Amino acid sequence: MAYNDLFLRAARLEQTERTPVWMMRQAGRFLAEYRAVRAKHSFLEMCYTPELAVEVTLQPVDLVGVDAAIIFSDILVVFPGMGLDLEFQSGKGPVINNPIRSAADVRALKLSDPLKDTGYVMEAHKMLRRELEHKVPLIGFAGAPFTLASYAIEGHGTRDYEICKAFMWNQPEAWGELMEKFADTVSAYLCAQIDAGAQVVQLFDSWVGYVAPRDYERFVLPYTKKVLDTVKAYGDKTVEGGVPVIYFANGATSMLDLVQKAGGDILGLDWRLDMKKAVEMIDPRFGIQGNIDPVALFGSEESIDEQVREILEAFGTRPGHIFNLGHGIHKTTDPDKARYFVESVKRQSAIIRGGN
Repeated sequence: MAYNDLFLRAARLEQTERTPVWMMRQAGRFLAEYRAVRAKHSFLEMCYTPELAVEVTLQPVDLVGVDAAIIFSDILVVFPGMGLDLEFQSGKGPVINNPIRSAADVRALKLSDPLKDTGYVMEAHKMLRRELEHKVPLIGFAGAPFTLASYAIEGHGTRDYEICKAFMWNQPEAWGELMEKFADTVSAYLCAQIDAGAQVVQLFDSWVGYVAPRDYERFVLPYTKKVLDTVKAYGDKTVEGGVPVIYFANGATSMLDLVQKAGGDILGLDWRLDMKKAVEMIDPRFGIQGNIDPVALFGSEESIDEQVREILEAFGTRPGHIFNLGHGIHKTTDPDKARYFVESVKRQSAIIRGGN
């Protein structure tokens, strides 16, 4: 089997014979094979056990045909090493039992040691690189400082982020210290993943779209930029050809000017922005990842083809396009539709980009 490096080449802004495609949350609940593993183990047990993480990471590569593997883990696994009591409750998701509510709470937080506290992630990376040697590249990832702060302060997922935003506005010094600690922890965590074999890394800012542009610029941007700049410089220094960095700022398409200031190599887009406008608005020094609506996979094959084609044609032959959903794949997605979507991108992009 020939090594498929399309994703890696596109992430380095090289011209490719077709557009590479993968899906956020691709190692997950939409696959029966994943559910079979999950039925025997808790979510955190799967994250903490390298053999299980490797098994489910490989599933979409083998079963769906995606052009990259993303390590199975969770953005919150750095929390326990910082002193945050994390658990996943059935039907509720992640819960932090000792949320951050004061400056004293922030001061008590430690920096997570990537090897001591999350060494299981690094071991999974090493195992996966061996398994993927003749297949596809491996993506590592982490949560961005704001998204981590929102969980740490709220104590769970939320809709309005009122506790988090009030902390940000009312205790700006403590907020800055908190964001510095998350930026330092995340930077070290991603650099350790690079050392362990990650060929591309992605920074997930899942909830940053809930802040206003003025607040993003003042309270978020400096810390996100610190992570992206640190990790990119480390990858350039330690890996021949560098390690491309993807920044996915979900819901932030209304402030793309600020998002571009954060840095990275590839900007991940949600589905709320037309690709033609995105190409016009985003500096050519960036690649673009995205951005079909995840619910498009519930449509007919004809509808999937049409939406894929529109995005591919809007992007054109500019280098650096990585096709992805505009967010994670829904757990009730038919795997056959996911496979059809991946094949549609491969088939149609080969024509548009002049491949065979």
